[in-house]
Amino acid sequence: MTFHPFDFEGQALQARATGALFWPERRWLIVADLHLGKSERMARRGGALLPPYETLETLDRLQAEIAATDPAVVVSLGDGFDDDAAGRALPDDVCDRLRTMAQGRRWIWVSGNHDPGAICPRLPGDTAADLHDGLILRHEAGQGPDVSGHYHPCIRLAGQRRRCFLVGRDHLILPAFGAYTGGLEVTDRALAALVPQGLAIACGTRALPVPVGMRRRA
Repeated sequence: MTFHPFDFEGQALQARATGALFWPERRWLIVADLHLGKSERMARRGGALLPPYETLETLDRLQAEIAATDPAVVVSLGDGFDDDAAGRALPDDVCDRLRTMAQGRRWIWVSGNHDPGAICPRLPGDTAADLHDGLILRHEAGQGPDVSGHYHPCIRLAGQRRRCFLVGRDHLILPAFGAYTGGLEVTDRALAALVPQGLAIACGTRALPVPVGMRRRA
């Protein structure tokens, strides 16, 4: 199945197999941790030299999700860029493509720890520290209930590491949508503290729900 439907804070949502979250009632498409320009940032800081294709791959998948869901609003839930300089250094054709994708809809860049500054004026949309509109949307989980990213959750299934949504009572944490992004397993102490028990929805060819956490025996 291309998405798994679930409820969070009284809202019917879809965890899509790509790692995007769709909110049908509002027609909001929400993605976290695009990290556009990561290869440029790594090269600039003397890191590994990677082929500069991750931005195009990420945008290909995002464009496909926009075509599939026809959202009224697209939200990048923080770390849309690998740092502020990477956002300013995006090639003109990438900026043109983002502007085309944003035509006819609202586009919001939530600030993350990698990109706390203002967006490049060549890019579409507005910036926000967080959003409070039916649900609380922010980059990093805080006082719940909220929807966030930041941690890049993943889960091991059949020996493979797969990006996943992590859904608990107080927190809904999205996987990283960008290419070249790492991940933190749902069993890690940081994630287990936020969602001690809940549901992981693995991404891939289909969205697969998997219970996480164990109930204590009486």
